[in-house]
Amino acid sequence: MSKKIFNPQEWLNTDKSAVSPKSYPSHPSSVSSLSYSSDIEEITRRIESAATDIAPAYADWRDLGFALAYALGESGRTYYQRLSRFYPNYAATETDKQFNKCLNAHNHGVTVKTLFHLAKQAGISVAVASQQSTQNFKSSKSSNGDSEDLRIIEETVSTFPEEVYSNLPVFLQHIICKADSPEDADLLLLGSLTVFSSCLPNVYGIYNQCEVFPNLFLFVSAKASAGKGRLSLCRRLVAPIHNEMREICKVEQERYQMELAQYVATKNKEEAQRPQEPPLRTLFIPANNSATGLFQLLKENDEKGLIFETEGDTLAQTFKSEHGNYSDGFRKAFHHEPISYNRRKDREFVELSHPQLSALLSGTPKQVLSLIPDAENGLFSRFLFYYISMRPYWKDVFASNDEEPLEAYFDKLALNFKHLYSLLKQQPTRTRFCLSKYQQQQFNEYFEQSQLQYLNKYGDSFVGTVRRLGLSTFRIAMILSVIRTMESNFGLQSLVCSDNDFQTAMIIAKTLHNHASYIFEHLPQNEQSKQSDTPPQMRLLLALPPEFDRPTYLSTAQKIGIPDKTAEKQIETYLKTQKISRIKHGLYSKATEEK
Repeated sequence: MSKKIFNPQEWLNTDKSAVSPKSYPSHPSSVSSLSYSSDIEEITRRIESAATDIAPAYADWRDLGFALAYALGESGRTYYQRLSRFYPNYAATETDKQFNKCLNAHNHGVTVKTLFHLAKQAGISVAVASQQSTQNFKSSKSSNGDSEDLRIIEETVSTFPEEVYSNLPVFLQHIICKADSPEDADLLLLGSLTVFSSCLPNVYGIYNQCEVFPNLFLFVSAKASAGKGRLSLCRRLVAPIHNEMREICKVEQERYQMELAQYVATKNKEEAQRPQEPPLRTLFIPANNSATGLFQLLKENDEKGLIFETEGDTLAQTFKSEHGNYSDGFRKAFHHEPISYNRRKDREFVELSHPQLSALLSGTPKQVLSLIPDAENGLFSRFLFYYISMRPYWKDVFASNDEEPLEAYFDKLALNFKHLYSLLKQQPTRTRFCLSKYQQQQFNEYFEQSQLQYLNKYGDSFVGTVRRLGLSTFRIAMILSVIRTMESNFGLQSLVCSDNDFQTAMIIAKTLHNHASYIFEHLPQNEQSKQSDTPPQMRLLLALPPEFDRPTYLSTAQKIGIPDKTAEKQIETYLKTQKISRIKHGLYSKATEEK
C-alpha cells in the first residue's frame, strides 16, 4: 500500500504552536490561590499552636512537600519550613533541598489533600472558615445531625501530572486543549483512548505469550453533575466510523429485501437460491441487550465492538435480567478468550474465537456498587477506574460563546481519526506493537513492586487488579504509539514504542492505581473471603493491645517482621477504615466488635 504523511496541523488548519495541551491552570492555587492560601495558613497556625510534628515518617514529610508545591508552588516553601521545624532533627537546609526536589517533580500525583490528611491524623482540626470558603460553601449537616458551619476539605484522588500532556501525540493534544480543568483533561484523554481502542484494526501485540489487541474497559465514577457528561464528546470521535457501518448495513439490507422478493416470486424454488441475510453492521453495541444479542452483534461485526453507556446501572440491570447476564462473556472478552453461544432461531452453535470488545461506562459511586457488588467480583479487576471529585466552583458557562461549538470541533477531529482507521483497515499486513528491552525491564520492575505493595496493603484481593492494569497499560502504550503514527509515515509491520509514549503510559498507570485503590476501598468486602484469608496487613491489628501508642505499634510490628514505614501506613489505613480510633495525638484504641 502507498504511504502518506498525515499532518494534524493541516487537518485543523492550525500549527503546533497554537495547541495548548492544558489551557486551564495546572494546580488549584492558580484557580483559587486566596482560598487555598488562607486555608493552609489557618491549618498551619493550628499545628504551630499544638507544636505537633504531623509528618514524623520520611514518606509523610516528602508527601507534605509535594502537597505544598502542588497547591502553592514556590510560595509553599515557607509553609514547609514552618511545618517541618517540630521534627526533632529538623534542619532548614535539608528542608530546602527536599522542597526543591518536590518542586522539580511536577506534582508526582500528590495533591493538597495530603496536608489536610496528615493534620487530621495528628489530631488537628481541618475545618476551615476562610472568606472564600464562606462564599462558596453553605452550612451542612454532619452524620450525627449537628450543624456544621465550617468547610471540610473533601478527599480527592490525584490527576495526571503535567508531563503526561506535554508529551502526548499532537492529535491527542488537539483533543485535550479543550479541557477546562485537570479532571476534565484526564476525562477527555481516557475517554478518547478507550473509544479509539475499539477502532484500531490490524494492530496487535504479544503480552504474556498471548496475542492481544488495544481494547480497554473504562469506568468513570462521579457524583451527579461532576462533569462526566463530557464523555459524550469522546463518543463523537468515532461516530463517523459507526455511521459509515450503518450506511453500508442499510444498503445491504435494501439489496437483500429486493433479492428476497425476487426469490419469493420465483415459482421454481429448486432452481433458485434463497439470499443470505446481511450482518447487522454497527460499532456501538447497546448495553441493554441479551447475552445472545450482544454476542451475535460481535460475531456479525468481525468480533469487534464498543459498549458506550453513560448510565452504569443500565448494564447492571441488564446483568440481573434472565437473559441479559453476559458478565462472564464480558470478562472473557477482556482477554480475547473464546465465547460460545447457541442461536435458538437457527439451532446454530456459534463461537467467537478472538472477541475484541471495548467498553466505556460512567455513573455515580452507587452505580459502581450496582454493577460490581463486592471487591471479589471479577469485573472490578478488568476495568480502569477514574473517580472525579466534586469541585465546588461555578464555571463561567459563557466564556467561549464566540468560539466554535465543541460538537463541531470534535466532529472535525473524528473525520481525521476515521482516515487513520481506514488506513489501518486497508493495509495488507498486520502491525505488531512491542516495547523495547529496556522498557520491558522498567515495566516488569514497576508492576512487580506494585504487586508487592498492594499485596501487603489489601492482601491477594487486589492482585488481579494490579496484573490486569499491567495489560491495560501495555494497551495504552499501543494506542499512543499508533496515534503518533498520524504525524509520520505508517505502514510498518512492526511498531516499537517510543520512550515518550512508554513513560506517558506508565505515569497514567500509576495514577490509575490510586483511583482503583480508592474505588476498591469503598466496595463491600466478601465476608467469606475475610474469614478464610486474613490479609497480611491484618496481622499487625490482631497483634496490638486494645490501647497502644506509636512506640508500642512499632515494636509490635518489628516482632512480627513488619518494617516501620509499612506499619505507619497500616495504622493510617486502620484509622481510615475505622478499625482503630485516635484517643489523642500518638494514642490509639482498637474498635469494638460492635463498631
